[in-house]
Amino acid sequence: MSTAVAVTGASGFVGQALVAHLLACGRPVRALVHRQAIAISHPDLVTVTGGLSDAAALGELMDGAGSIIHLAGRVRGRDDADFMPVNAEGVARVARVARESSSVARFVLVSSLAAREPGLSPYAASKRAGEAMLAEVAEGSELRCAVLRPPAIYGPGDKELLPLLQLMARGVVPMPGVVGARASLLHVNDLANAAVKLLDSPAQGTYELHDGHDAGYSWEEIATIVESVAGRGRGWHLRLPEGVLRSVAAVNLLAARVFGYLPMMTPGKINELRHPDWVCDNTEITLATGWQPNISLHDGLSPLLPGRTVKPL
Repeated sequence: MSTAVAVTGASGFVGQALVAHLLACGRPVRALVHRQAIAISHPDLVTVTGGLSDAAALGELMDGAGSIIHLAGRVRGRDDADFMPVNAEGVARVARVARESSSVARFVLVSSLAAREPGLSPYAASKRAGEAMLAEVAEGSELRCAVLRPPAIYGPGDKELLPLLQLMARGVVPMPGVVGARASLLHVNDLANAAVKLLDSPAQGTYELHDGHDAGYSWEEIATIVESVAGRGRGWHLRLPEGVLRSVAAVNLLAARVFGYLPMMTPGKINELRHPDWVCDNTEITLATGWQPNISLHDGLSPLLPGRTVKPL
């Protein structure tokens, strides 16, 4: 039997897709779950309950595992104090336990494309810091590390991007980005496949990836594909002024600080939304692992959106 793979963030949107893919490949999984149970039952799946600050749980998670894929992170927050303990210091804690483990030899960190632009937001800065902390902890050890920086991810169970795409499918098409902006996208199953390919390769370093659409997408192109999948004509394309977005984000951030919740729409998130270039390049990861994306945006959205699927444009 293959050596087990430890997975953090296993009960999340990406985590469950990754665990399912590993199990389908015949790989035993040791999965760290925190507040939410994982909706998968399998004889080769062992779950460990605990957070990234729980050293005992991390030790149990990696007991006998030959490798780890670290997914756990925070996407909502107000400032550095919300993001850094999870997205940066959490990576360091997991890496230290992996380094001290007698069995773990391979560490794959699933970061974010936002780490490419750490000055845009506290979230982006925390992701970049997490990458740096992994390198620092692993330096001088036998732990072989690699980092994935995926772009915006969508798929079954997505609670962030998919609701926006479903709104587009119903005919209301918000356009929050700047004119001419382009971004890559990726289906969650292609991300899971890439993570395992990277895990099984000797490759070290940092790798971006996308769905095979080399130049990324404009908001208009995304809307056209969504409208094609939904089998409808052109929807109501609503370009959102920057001033309106920033006003809403500022009010939301203030409310989050007053009422104590973790917001998604913040000034930093507006910076990310309005950044003109989130286009990825698959060249390095394909050369290093042989990975290729399999799911186009049209095909990936077809089972997820309301409406009638028609032939791609």
